[in-house]
Amino acid sequence: MAEARVAELYFPCGTYFIVVAGDLLNTRVDCIVNAANGGLSHGGGVAAAIAEAAGPKLEDECERIIREHGRIAVTHSVITTAGELPYKGVIHVVGPRMGDGDEERKLTRTLQLAFVQAHKRGWSSLAFPAVSSGIFAVPYEACARAYLKAVTGYFELYPETCLRTIRLCVFEGPLLDAVVAELTAYQKNEKNR
Repeated sequence: MAEARVAELYFPCGTYFIVVAGDLLNTRVDCIVNAANGGLSHGGGVAAAIAEAAGPKLEDECERIIREHGRIAVTHSVITTAGELPYKGVIHVVGPRMGDGDEERKLTRTLQLAFVQAHKRGWSSLAFPAVSSGIFAVPYEACARAYLKAVTGYFELYPETCLRTIRLCVFEGPLLDAVVAELTAYQKNEKNR
């Protein structure tokens, strides 16, 4: 499925947040984010799609990380090879589950830390999927707010970042609608400042 640009937000420092309806694995960026669980097992959703497309090298590296370091805590991330995928790396993030408490703040932090990981490696573009909105059941509106806060907060804190473009890739549906509504409200508020 080809991606369709739905919305974008340009920042004065020359950076972009782009929202697209489409498959994460069809976007052209330096790295992608995987919505992972603490054990880095890729049983379903976007994690399974990434693991299948990347091949055994990614799975082997995830298993080694868990053997050597144990489970990944909520808000933390690890980077692996992209295997057969055309990316420089995959950043595996562990977002909060509904019921963890303070889910929106934790999700914002999860993504911002992933953006920092990409910056540290000198990557200029990143794409992330829906994080915490699937089986982790964080409400769409909270996810939409967290995604926008993560991006705007990151670019405010790091205006000179080498990470110039952040893309959110989700399929059409209620999450995308919530993200577009949140972005529209944000842009309206910025114009009225």
